[in-house]
Amino acid sequence: MNIPKINNLKRVVIIGAGFAGLQVAKKLRRDKFQVILIDKNNYHTFQPLLYQVATAGLEPDSIAHSIRNIIKKTKNFFFRLAYVHYINTEKQKIYTNVGDLSYDYLIISTGSVTNYFGNKNIESFSLPMKSIPEALNLRSLILQDFEFALLTKDAKERERLMTFVIVGGGPTGVELAGALAEMKKYVLPHDYPDLNIQSMNIHLLQASHRLLDGMSEKSAKQAYKNLKELGVIIWLNCLVKDYDGKVVFVEKNKRIESANVIWAAGVKGSIIKGFLNEDIKGHRILVDNYLKTIKYKNIFAIGDVAYMKSYPNGHPMTAQPAIQQGNYLAEYFNLFSEKRKINPFIYKNLGSMATIGRNKAVCDFPYFKLKGFLAWIVWMFVHLVSLVGFRNRAIALTNWIIQYFHYNKSVRLIIRPFHRKKKII
Repeated sequence: MNIPKINNLKRVVIIGAGFAGLQVAKKLRRDKFQVILIDKNNYHTFQPLLYQVATAGLEPDSIAHSIRNIIKKTKNFFFRLAYVHYINTEKQKIYTNVGDLSYDYLIISTGSVTNYFGNKNIESFSLPMKSIPEALNLRSLILQDFEFALLTKDAKERERLMTFVIVGGGPTGVELAGALAEMKKYVLPHDYPDLNIQSMNIHLLQASHRLLDGMSEKSAKQAYKNLKELGVIIWLNCLVKDYDGKVVFVEKNKRIESANVIWAAGVKGSIIKGFLNEDIKGHRILVDNYLKTIKYKNIFAIGDVAYMKSYPNGHPMTAQPAIQQGNYLAEYFNLFSEKRKINPFIYKNLGSMATIGRNKAVCDFPYFKLKGFLAWIVWMFVHLVSLVGFRNRAIALTNWIIQYFHYNKSVRLIIRPFHRKKKII
């Protein structure tokens, strides 16, 4: 990888530049450690706003920021664009598509990937939304389907093209359903005046008895009410059994004909080969209260990929735990280098939130809850200040202001056509 070894500095290799890995990379002391950050992309993605890229609310460059631009002009820091495919824990080496690299300490912050729960058909035919390329695929599919609906003379096929099924009633599913419902109400009737947009159907399927399982019952009921008012068809206690590219099969022999299934039903840790089964629980790497792996004292895991044994069911696989763990681990290494006392990691739940649409959101904070317009303002503010870089914040804010006053999503462009997989006969 063309990285010099500095004899008096311990080498810390960080795999993954998500919320967790980026915090460590930015805050580790360069006079004590040589820091090497590896990621398969040269940019950091603000994942909570991916659904807005998918629904033509924001361009991808407003939620992505160059890693080299985030961490620049720092000594003893190296970034390499690479895909890590194996970790040799005995030799303390990682193997990538651009070469191998030794480490003194290894921090795994590879995040999560979509969990299809072993269903190959769903994996093949549905669309995930965990990355910018996937969000762009979804945006192209949505817009292309309305173009195709204009061309077909088959009424049943037109209905299938204009039916969207979102599987998963967590924040991602709820926000995506709300965004699609607002497109149906404010945008698509003007773009496609020769289509009956009212025949567009948006289904939100949730396996449990309510939406937003990680939030309060009050917020869940408010989200349900807001989505119903927007015309979203909500299915609770509904497990998806299969999908063949044209029909969604659910329990009790029920089915929904749709060409568009968006899978937001779950994630699992993105684990690199090299770990044993005993090192992993629930598709996440087991760590102690110091975020150190159970067996390997010089390997740490943070963010979505980490499972802390002392925390019931592991920490939520969201941005806040990842950011807190990244900050903690940077402090851990800095204190360790000075041989100072290190306290165990303690997660502080700062709250959770979800937006349903214009002037509609829910926020759960430790001591109070918000809904409606005020919650929507708080949601916008938190997400705006969390974006990396002034330019990204300015672009996102400008887009939101224009869309609020003009009821228009200005980035409805099919830049890269999406080619759907054909049904296997």
